[in-house]
Amino acid sequence: MATVGLLYVGAVLFLNGLMLIGKVEPRAAGPLNLFVGALQVLTPTFLIFTAGGDTSKILAASGIYLFGFTYLYVGINLLAGLDSTGVGWFSLFVAIVALGYSYANFQVLHDPSFGVIWLYWSFLWALFFLLLGLKRESLERYTGWVTIVTAWVTAAIPSYLLLIGEWKNLSLIAIALAIFGVVVFLALLPLTRPRAPRRGAPVTEPAPTPAPTG
Repeated sequence: MATVGLLYVGAVLFLNGLMLIGKVEPRAAGPLNLFVGALQVLTPTFLIFTAGGDTSKILAASGIYLFGFTYLYVGINLLAGLDSTGVGWFSLFVAIVALGYSYANFQVLHDPSFGVIWLYWSFLWALFFLLLGLKRESLERYTGWVTIVTAWVTAAIPSYLLLIGEWKNLSLIAIALAIFGVVVFLALLPLTRPRAPRRGAPVTEPAPTPAPTG
């Protein structure tokens, strides 16, 4: 059940990334955030109630709430046109807690692949904090592209491979994900840097930051 939910996390992250780079109108992204947010709250609730007291299953399910609440919060913000700072500071909480879940996957659940994936999520939510909580608008395009990459690498593709039973050799996957993340996210920095206005070009007011994402 959690694996199916992960597929739709990929969908909403992809849409939100496109919103940040200006390809999707913010209010148009609101409904999917609400749909996936609701799914990511109902899913862990079901998994915890049916875990039979298995602490490993409860631990694995508990982290899903972090994202369910994020997407619900984002969907409401987008549709109501609220200020983004609440989502931004909540994203800081998620980024910190995600480090704990990364450790738990490495040391308790013995799944290094998702240990690395949780590091991806911690980094992404830290970017949401900088962009939405601290209003670092220069990071908007970078955050958008990191969100798009993360949507596929940590959610859509792993979910599909898990569903067809091809998510194997977890240590090798963890190493590949770690190398890929470092290389791609560093390469994106110069490619997404805001361009300085040409000398002599008229100065215009900066475009407003889109409503928050998650």
